[in-house]
Formats: sequence, structure tokens, C-alpha cells
Amino acid sequence: MSIKKTIAVVAIFVSCFSYGQEITNTKFGKGILNLVAKDSSWSLKFAARAQVLSTTEWDINDGDFGSAENNFSIRRARLKFGGFAFSPKLTYKIELGLSNRDVSGASEFNRNTPRIILDAVVKWNFYENFTLWAGQTKLPGNRERVISSGNLQFVDRSLLNSRFNIDRDLGIQLRHHFNITDNIIVREAIAISQGEGRNVTEGNLGGHQYTARVELLPFGEFTKGGDYSSSSDLDREPKPKLALGAVYDFNDNAVRSRSNLGGILLDFGNGEFFETDIKTFFLDAIFKYRGFSFSGEYAHRDASEPIVVDLNGDPTGDFVEVGDALSLQSGYLFKNNWEIAGRYTFIDYDQDITGRELQEQYTLGVSKYIVGHKLKVQSDISYTTVAGDGSGLMYRLQFDIHF
Repeated sequence: MSIKKTIAVVAIFVSCFSYGQEITNTKFGKGILNLVAKDSSWSLKFAARAQVLSTTEWDINDGDFGSAENNFSIRRARLKFGGFAFSPKLTYKIELGLSNRDVSGASEFNRNTPRIILDAVVKWNFYENFTLWAGQTKLPGNRERVISSGNLQFVDRSLLNSRFNIDRDLGIQLRHHFNITDNIIVREAIAISQGEGRNVTEGNLGGHQYTARVELLPFGEFTKGGDYSSSSDLDREPKPKLALGAVYDFNDNAVRSRSNLGGILLDFGNGEFFETDIKTFFLDAIFKYRGFSFSGEYAHRDASEPIVVDLNGDPTGDFVEVGDALSLQSGYLFKNNWEIAGRYTFIDYDQDITGRELQEQYTLGVSKYIVGHKLKVQSDISYTTVAGDGSGLMYRLQFDIHF
């Protein structure tokens, strides 16, 4: 293309863009596009968000802090769609992941395709306080997992969550809540799902997964749903708020090493799956008051047959990651929207089965919330030990932007 033609194309593009742009009343952080049908029969909200992450790690055992490994990545890049269809009682949510971390995990069980879909769920408030969910979304598991990755107190979730959470799956959920008194609230959720995690397309590999969660809010609801909308007390609760939760999850004939996550378990005989019943139990709590926040989670996983064996009954070397984990974190948000927070986590696998020793991690984080969680900069530094001996030091710096 000649220079003149190139200039002409650019000029036309700029002209179209200039005259085609429109002024919108949407505020930053409230979505890029908000539409409601003239007859109020549907609505659509579209938003986008991204996290840019820098990670620096040192192996402190080699005594050479100059040998740090540094990595830059797009940790998350996502598009979100939501609204209602036909009636405000029938809502939907679609979330797509675009970063390499979001879409990784292609296998023969999802036809070797990128796992772009995170959420695709419809929610129907069909009677009073009962709501039926259908589709792919987060199971009613540990609180840290259900809180959005964009609303965390640290750069990312804890080790407990990375090794024990039950993540997303495809199925149905029934949710309900009721008041014991004006202030005491109880919430319940049950789910029946496929049991192999998100975006599995090749049918049900094992049995099904059954999840039940119950919550107690003894001092009433958090401001703006703060028990799930944020790990930090960005709303500076004027009165103490507390939420307690318990979860029991049973994955019948599970074929993965961490319930509906982890590697596929094979018995190396005719390509058959090794199936075992996996049970996961969570306890969690979150407290907020005047900028101070505390949250804690305990997780336990067990399996009916945690050691994978072949057709002859000999161990294959694979196993279910059974054991316990605990995570405790607390922070204080100053009035200038700077926050300092600390976290302690341990992972205590069953060493006789996994061969893994006690792992502990200590994390100190500092965050600056420019526009709440919608525009923020977070950093944290973590020190990890294995069997009491120092094993690693990690520093992370992350920038978040949510339209």
C-alpha cells in the first residue's frame, strides 16, 4: 500500500472514531456498557478487567540473593457479562478468561481446546428466598475461593485455596436464606455437579459431586455484601460484622487427585480411570469493623482409597492429596486507603500417603486502593518453610484495573 493510501485509511479511521464516539453516564468501575430494553424485558452489563503481575523469587538455601528469578505476566484478563432476561428474577452471568493462566489446561477431556469459559450460569429466584442456579460457576465452597480474584486482600489467594479448593463445576445449585431474628441470618446452599471441574466436554468421567454449605451471620448483613465482595474492610463497617461458614463436599468415584481438580488418576490397565470417593470439609470465618478485617479458613480432605494402584494392586506412584490446611489473615485499612495485612498458612498433607512434609508460609502485604478494588496496586512478600527449614522467598507486585 502506498503512503498516500495508508494516510487516507488512517484519516478515515480517525474520522469515524471521532464522530462515532458517544458520551456515557457509566462511571469507572461500574461496567463499560449498561443496557436495559425499552420494555424492561432484558438487561446487559458488560465489563472488563486485567491484572498485571511481577513475581521475583529467591531460593534462600543457595545463599545467593543475586540469583533471583523474575517473571512478568498477565495474571488475569477477563470479560464479564450479566443482567436479567424476561424478568428481574431471572438473571445470568457469563465470564470469559483470556490470559494464558485463564485458558490453560487443555486435555483430551475438553477436546484439547482452551478453557475460555469461566462462568456461564442462569439464576432463577423462583419462590420467595429460594434461588436455583444452573450452569457452570463456582461451587459453594470455601469463602476465599468464592470471593472474586479481583477483590482480594493480597496479590493472590492462599496456599490453602490453591491446594484444597473445589473451584468451578457444571451442574445445579439451590440457595436459600432466612432470618432467625432481625439481625441473625442463616444462608444455605446445596449443589449437584459433574465432579470433574470446568469445561469438561467428554461426559461424566466418574460419579457426581455433592456440596452443601451453611452460613451464620449473627450481627446482620455486611455493607454492600462485604462478606463476599471483598477480603478487606473497604466499607469501614460502622458496627462489628461476622460471618461463619461450614462446607461438606462429597465427590463420588472421583477421578482427579484433588476432587474436581488436579491430575487425572489412571490405573494403567486398559486406560481405565482409578476411582475413589473424596470428601472435603471447610470451616471459614470473616470479621470486619472500622477498617479492621480478619478471616480464617480450615480445610480437610480424605479419600476412601487415597493411593492409586494398578490392576495387580501395586501402587502406581499417584495419590489423592489428602491432609489438612489452615489459613489466617488480618489487615487494617487506613483512611487514606492504604492497607497493611499479614497472613499465615500451613499445608499438612498425610506424609505416609503423599510423602510431603509440613509446608508453612508467612506473607506481609501492602495495598493502595485508588478506586476501591477497581483500580489498585498491591504488593506482598512471602517466606516459605518446608519441615521448618526455609525454602523460598517471593515478592510480588500487581496492578489491577476493572472497568
